[in-house]
Amino acid sequence: MHRSGLRFRFFNDHSCWSARPVILVVRPTLQLWSQMRLLLLLAILLSQAACAKKIEAFSPAFADDSVSAVSRYPNAVAPAKVGAHRGPAKSGAGYFYDEVLEYRVWLHPENGAKPLAGDKDYFAAFAQYEPALRFSETTPGAEPPLVLVRQIESINEPSPGVFEWTREERITEWRVEWLLDNHREPDSISKFLSGHGTPGK
Repeated sequence: MHRSGLRFRFFNDHSCWSARPVILVVRPTLQLWSQMRLLLLLAILLSQAACAKKIEAFSPAFADDSVSAVSRYPNAVAPAKVGAHRGPAKSGAGYFYDEVLEYRVWLHPENGAKPLAGDKDYFAAFAQYEPALRFSETTPGAEPPLVLVRQIESINEPSPGVFEWTREERITEWRVEWLLDNHREPDSISKFLSGHGTPGK
């Protein structure tokens, strides 16, 4: 099976790295694919930790925009933009999503992550779920992956059992398993509202 090279973009604003994102391209054999991906990501974290100045809080330490043909969950809609989205985002809600923007692994210095942003949290961004999961399972201070999604239309629940059709774009972090069966189709919201005794509007 042919696989494209691994592509990592890492971010910083001082002499240890270029002020512009740097792209590292490696083309490993099939057998070394997973091992090299993790080693490269860990090497980036360790190298940045050695620098005097740190990254900004709640920002990406690096981004992996590589994808393969098979994944349990949807890949990022625009892999080249992985790592370019704002760190802070809304959390949960909406019931449906339109696009996957990136998978995020948040790292917490108080739990053993490298203090790249001092004592503040930061994250690694991925275009595909499986590399994010492997990274989270092998990196100190990492939490399980979350997914950043774009909702063009969604459902607001201002109080329990009260549902409103929202037609404003929303960027939010979800638990990854919420992606299953919740991609918004043209009739998804109207069917949901009808099934909950609310007329679709």
